[in-house]
Amino acid sequence: MIKVENISKSYADVQALKAISFSVEKGELFGLIGPDGAGKTSLMRILMTLLLPNGGRAEMAGLDVVKEYKKIRRLVGYMPGRFSLYQDLTVEENLSFFATVFGTTIEENYELIRDIYVQIEPFKKRLAGKLSGGMKQKLALSCALIHKPEILVLDEPTTGVDAVSRKEFWEMLKKLQQQDITILVSTPYMDEAGLCDRVALMQKGEMLSIDSPQQIVDNYDRPLLAARSDDMHRLIQDLRQWDQVKTAYAFGRFVHVTPSNDRLQPDEVKAHLEKRNHQHVQSSFIKAGIEDVFMALMASDSRSTQSQSQSNEVKQV
Repeated sequence: MIKVENISKSYADVQALKAISFSVEKGELFGLIGPDGAGKTSLMRILMTLLLPNGGRAEMAGLDVVKEYKKIRRLVGYMPGRFSLYQDLTVEENLSFFATVFGTTIEENYELIRDIYVQIEPFKKRLAGKLSGGMKQKLALSCALIHKPEILVLDEPTTGVDAVSRKEFWEMLKKLQQQDITILVSTPYMDEAGLCDRVALMQKGEMLSIDSPQQIVDNYDRPLLAARSDDMHRLIQDLRQWDQVKTAYAFGRFVHVTPSNDRLQPDEVKAHLEKRNHQHVQSSFIKAGIEDVFMALMASDSRSTQSQSQSNEVKQV
């Protein structure tokens, strides 16, 4: 349903997308995962025919995003990252307006949005601008679905909403997927990656990895340890200064450690930290999560970029 081939996009001297390629199958829930500045929004705006690429080509439902943009806009539902509905219209008026734009009615496609809309229907006379973050989210999704699109594109839909609303929103996406709607969603939250069928990990306009969340984690073949003590700030500094450690990142109550060699044992980490007067030290092997994989890929990409830059400097000399 979605096909992207070598899409590139630049803003002045900033390259937002660097020859991006991927595809999304019909009925799939595909996630673009990465921090702010990764290029997710630029990519989605190109797919939604709101932005022209500098290179490459893309298709939505077999239609070219540049040449057949008018047809695409009738087949796709879009929920941008920023709430973009009319805040001086009521919930009901916003939904009616978008239904009219697409030549349909609320009643005609009510079954599609019922599970979502019933949660905000008691507030249908309230101005959209007066809704909570979670309610705005549900209204925006209802408006994106009211014309029964084949593809649903959601740009960071859970940013800025509470944990309960985030959970409810993903439950709604899973139900929509059962209705054979293809869903492309972007998010900066790594924990949401596991809710997708496949994900693309993005950083600085590039794809670092594309696969199922489980396969991405399974492909991680390095030892990983978790450590903690009574002084977590000093713990991170001491670990990063140790030549046996490649990386050390804070993950909640622990620091995740990747050793510079495969032989480092938890007891050695504990002994090293206790010599530096850390108290109540804990250290053990753990299984990597998708955020660990992302950090490793980022570090690898950074070293590759640095190496290429140094190579170019040598060539210039």
